[in-house]
Amino acid sequence: MATSAKILKGEKPTATDDWIIVMPRRGIKTRSFNKILIPEQQREEKPWTPMDLETDPVRESKLMQKMQICIQKLENTEFFRSFLHQMQDPDMLAKFLKVLGPETKMAMVIYGIGSIESFEPPRLQLSLAILMKRKFDWIGEIEVFDPIISLTESKVLTSLGCCVLSINEQGRRQALKPTLFFMPHCEAELYENLLQVNWGVDKLNRIVLFGNSFEAYEHHVSVFKNSVIVNSRKHILAVRRFTKEFIVSTFSDDSIRAFHGSSWHFFDLNCETDLQTLDDKHYIIA
Repeated sequence: MATSAKILKGEKPTATDDWIIVMPRRGIKTRSFNKILIPEQQREEKPWTPMDLETDPVRESKLMQKMQICIQKLENTEFFRSFLHQMQDPDMLAKFLKVLGPETKMAMVIYGIGSIESFEPPRLQLSLAILMKRKFDWIGEIEVFDPIISLTESKVLTSLGCCVLSINEQGRRQALKPTLFFMPHCEAELYENLLQVNWGVDKLNRIVLFGNSFEAYEHHVSVFKNSVIVNSRKHILAVRRFTKEFIVSTFSDDSIRAFHGSSWHFFDLNCETDLQTLDDKHYIIA
């Protein structure tokens, strides 16, 4: 294995119908704003550009200042110290190493970040992604998408080292290489799309997912026993038995709104694993 433990060194929410916060919300080389990525497997998706066509240096400077303050603020919180400690725990460290395999970098894809200009939770979420990249040299390029991103936000994201996608993948990025999907507080549909397009042993084993607790989704279904909800979460529920979940449970006052109910998810499947969805009646509500 090319990547060593040395390279890498650097918890439960209640579930109700509206437990997910879906807010308008939105890492470290300077790039030209004109450089945007279009993954090959997604070229058929509809092209996207910001709806607004105007921005100005003053507005961009103000947002950049907000982000720099937010990054510094988050870095000094108990939440961030606990978050780093969890990532470096031997059990989780081994999971990261297994996903990396012979690779030395793990790409990061951020979906549903929302408006970093308008709201603090999205700024905190982006700040966490940026700090992770700074702390761990195994995290590679950061790609970002949300359909509500403005031109100003796009330019600031680019200045912060991110690549803003030019298409709406709708969460359907195939994990052709080790990929960290950073998706706190996204809608269940995005997780479903991600799992569906990667519904195979090899692809799932290349994924690390940071987002809403799958355990909480399962609990929600077991409590409400709603067939519509079950059908809309069938891949989430089916993959639970192959998932190792690490819940994020330590928060500072500001971070709780941005990260409550979030978990790390690792998928552990072997070549003989029989992947079945709810269509195959593998998951039954008691």
